[in-house]
Amino acid sequence: MTIALDLLTLERVARLICDIDGPYERTGAQIERFLHRVRWPGAPQYDGSPRVSWLTEVLNVGANDAAALDRLLCRICDPLEYDEGLAAAEPVAQELNRILVPEQLTVTYVSGRPVLGQLTQMTDTPLFGQPPDLRVRVERLTKDSKGIDVLLARADEAAICQNSGAFALAIIGIGSFVEGLLHVVVTEHDDDVRRNGLVGRGGRRVPAERAGLHLLLDYAHRRKWVQTDAKDFMEKVRDYRNFVHPRHQIQYGLVPDLDTVRMCWAPVHALLNDLESALLSQVPAPIAAQPLT
Repeated sequence: MTIALDLLTLERVARLICDIDGPYERTGAQIERFLHRVRWPGAPQYDGSPRVSWLTEVLNVGANDAAALDRLLCRICDPLEYDEGLAAAEPVAQELNRILVPEQLTVTYVSGRPVLGQLTQMTDTPLFGQPPDLRVRVERLTKDSKGIDVLLARADEAAICQNSGAFALAIIGIGSFVEGLLHVVVTEHDDDVRRNGLVGRGGRRVPAERAGLHLLLDYAHRRKWVQTDAKDFMEKVRDYRNFVHPRHQIQYGLVPDLDTVRMCWAPVHALLNDLESALLSQVPAPIAAQPLT
């Protein structure tokens, strides 16, 4: 999936974020902090100018970063942004989706998390596939060049299987990609895990090279690198990934189809957004109080 928004769409998105005179109006300082939360490129600092025009320019400058746009659009209607949670976020999502209709994009809640998908002229059902700019996003999370090549090959092979109708193999490939991504990220960012492994059932240490997807997900969640909703839905992907053993698929009684594969890609988007928000370094400058403009 590629994301490239028209300038007018960016301006409408900026108006929605600012919400001037609306129930969720953001001050200049609040907009700046919002951009820091989504790790918008360049760590922009609000300069006191009119908010909508300033934000439109900021979004236009970074609009070539598809991953950043993905994170921003999802964060606009993330329940975490609002004191009232999902009750407040859903109407915002409806307005955002109205804005995104000409771009054939939509934000959908998957296990409570906002995920960006594509629309087609054939159906109103959002389509989920390999996340945008996947190589760039993985390279930001790990410096392991060999690991990056293997991970991207797994993701590409999963997409090939999806497009060829080999849906069970596609699901297995998606789960394999996620397990590999979490392994390289966890071991790269935690020296103790790299040296001593992770704590498994019964308090026993499991060497990092033997840690499975469940243990890696649990660790990333405890470190607050992955949010609860993304972790819970990724556990379903883990169950499907076990179809690599035919007996598991027989016991589960599921014959995967295209919708199943798309459903498995959706939490991968949420997982990447979570990891980027938690781990990408971006230290914002101190924010001075700004008057509403």
